[in-house]
Amino acid sequence: MNSTKYNEDFVKKLIRTKEGKHLDFKQKITSKEKIAKTLSAFSNTAGGLILIGVSDKKRIVGVDPEEEKYMVETANEEFCTPKATLSFYPIKWTQDSENLLENDEDIYLLLVEVASSTGSKVYCKGKLGELKAYQRIEDQTLAISNSY
Repeated sequence: MNSTKYNEDFVKKLIRTKEGKHLDFKQKITSKEKIAKTLSAFSNTAGGLILIGVSDKKRIVGVDPEEEKYMVETANEEFCTPKATLSFYPIKWTQDSENLLENDEDIYLLLVEVASSTGSKVYCKGKLGELKAYQRIEDQTLAISNSY
């Protein structure tokens, strides 16, 4: 996808879309292991977009894009084998005044584009060091049986 498409209008369209095979909303990244499974799943299922800073009810909550980028990058480094191919697009949110926080701070979202893996599957390390591959089926991240 072309990065010029990744602007506030594009994100508004995404928010009106349901989570699915190629789209996932996250309020905030709290678990590197969990986001690594999502990275593996999107990589193994023709790629996808993760929009961080949006609640499950599609409310704009905003995030620190640098902090979220760090969480996703370190999850990819620590848990994914081989690494997923990622692109990051911080997006300033201005258009939806009823969602603005009470103070006048700028609100940012982070859009993470996960490329489809070419060739080998992207595996995710489990707690015991075992490798599992994941895939997206509709809006769920599920382990591929007999992964490794």
